[in-house]
Amino acid sequence: MRHREQVAEMRRGLPLGPTVPDYEFIECISPGDSSDGPAQSVRLHELFSDLGRPLIAYHLMFGKSQTTPCPMCTMWIDGFSGIAHHVAQNADFVVVAAADVGPLQDHAHTRGWTGIRLLSAGSSTFKYDLGSEDADGNQDSRVSVFVQDLDGGVRHFYTSAPRMSDDIDQRGIDLLCPTWHLLDLTPSGRDDWYASLKYAP
Repeated sequence: MRHREQVAEMRRGLPLGPTVPDYEFIECISPGDSSDGPAQSVRLHELFSDLGRPLIAYHLMFGKSQTTPCPMCTMWIDGFSGIAHHVAQNADFVVVAAADVGPLQDHAHTRGWTGIRLLSAGSSTFKYDLGSEDADGNQDSRVSVFVQDLDGGVRHFYTSAPRMSDDIDQRGIDLLCPTWHLLDLTPSGRDDWYASLKYAP
């Protein structure tokens, strides 16, 4: 616990990263609304509800070479959907995928996601620039944090990925998902379990 808190304190002390482009996204779902609505263009700076609030972006592995939504990412966002209203008290939160609006909205409705701003990266290089997409369109997950300057410019603060090294996979962001920690309480632990989009009854 002390080591985690020390790392968190060190993270808070990191210098701000560079100013990033004002990426353009296509918004699929309005906050708190899971109904079908017209998709609309939104810029990165418009995702901040107020100056001084950080923006957290989860990179969903879905779109381009990833033709079906990642089960593990989906599990993460299932959880985020339940706590989004708590996070909103202190930070803005969005989920960004490379998928087109239609499939992305369909997946969100299937999962019952509400209260989450769901964005398609569209033609922007957002996911590629942040390392969650390669030149061939292969997807990876990330969690990125951005802050806004007084002049409205957006700066990158922090990004983390599940893979910490070749031999440590799926652990880099597992603190953000309670599933792992509940499994760690059991005699067999998490073992080689992997999430699925649908489980047998």
